[in-house]
Amino acid sequence: MELTLALTKQWMKLFAEKIKANKAYLSDLDTPIGDGDHGNNMARGMVAVQEAFKSKNPTDVTSALKLVAMSLISKVGGAAGPLYGTAFLEMAKLSTSTKDLGLLTEAAVNGIKKRGGANAGDKTMVDVWLVAVPALKENSLTAKQIEAVQSTKDMEAKKGRASYLGERSIGHLDPGSVSSGYLFQALLEAGE
Repeated sequence: MELTLALTKQWMKLFAEKIKANKAYLSDLDTPIGDGDHGNNMARGMVAVQEAFKSKNPTDVTSALKLVAMSLISKVGGAAGPLYGTAFLEMAKLSTSTKDLGLLTEAAVNGIKKRGGANAGDKTMVDVWLVAVPALKENSLTAKQIEAVQSTKDMEAKKGRASYLGERSIGHLDPGSVSSGYLFQALLEAGE
């Protein structure tokens, strides 16, 4: 699938709607294993993305992705801002030479891994991205695959604030994985 400006805008619009609708749920997920603000932080960031799109009206994919990155970095607290910001910044950089969504999201997840130091099984957003990205590269991502979010519930956190809890992190969904699930659900819906 090719990332166009129209698709980028629709993707971010739908992602913002999902974050707004699930803000309290995301913060509730974050309460037992984090600091309870993931939903509020992501909602603030996505409002900033929508405002930036309105005020700056990007005219190409690269500038749109940069706006997303900078809005999230500046408005989303905790680890989520830098991680999501890095993802969109890496996509923006690569988008000057390709608009292939599989390649763009591969650059994004590599940026996330480098920034956060997380790998598969560490109970982070990376666990969802590592399922979604290969499927996007094969143009075969489905809603069922995005349910990889659920796999984080039985994992012990190895990175981030939840890792301080050790085994007590088992039994809780990772909020960053859940918001990443919303990101990929929004992409699927935007591409329909």
